[in-house]
Amino acid sequence: MSSGGSSDKSGSAGGGGAVKTPSDFLKSIRGRPVVVKLNSGVDYRGILACLDGYMNIAMEQTEEYVNGQLKNKYGDAFIRGNNVLYISTSKRTLTDGA
Repeated sequence: MSSGGSSDKSGSAGGGGAVKTPSDFLKSIRGRPVVVKLNSGVDYRGILACLDGYMNIAMEQTEEYVNGQLKNKYGDAFIRGNNVLYISTSKRTLTDGA
């Protein structure tokens, strides 16, 4: 008399809280300091201005770090998405010196 029970597809955690996707994270950090690490090992630190679906990144007040040492400062920088290893929020705040 049962219908088979195959309609129970609760494979997700279903904790009731809002699920935060990587896209949500990236939208939430726009305008904030970030660290972008490239496949080459070089880090770029600055303000995330915008990014697109290909992970192309535009940054402002950008600093380039090689082996942990500051090598260059750029006003604006554009990074092609296929070079990006990861994007992380930065602990530095630009208002510390103000």
